Amino acid sequence: MDHRIHQVPQQQALQFPTVQKPKSNQTNTNFKDILADQQSLKVSKHATERLNERNIHINEQQWQTIGEKMKEAKQKGITDSLVVMNHAALLVSAKNNTVVTAMDREEATSRIFTNINGTILIND
Repeated sequence: MDHRIHQVPQQQALQFPTVQKPKSNQTNTNFKDILADQQSLKVSKHATERLNERNIHINEQQWQTIGEKMKEAKQKGITDSLVVMNHAALLVSAKNNTVVTAMDREEATSRIFTNINGTILIND
């Protein structure tokens, strides 16, 4: 018989040093909101098809104006907007910065628009 005491080594729990996150003076802003603010206006596939079908042409300056107005609308809490121009009407999601659909002005005059909470009038 062996008089020595046999000890089974026990595993020690690993101790990781605690890392404190640096405190910043920034407000809690959501990355998704920051990204949406930086993205330019997108045109959905459906809206692109409608623009082509209805022969609606919007130049770069007009797109830029629409984008700027959508940013203003978003800051005021508007999520879905109707953009009325001299020759076209666009339904735009300010939340997603996306043109959802488009129609010419004559077609838009006989329509009822629902699920919008803002309207932007642009003289072009």
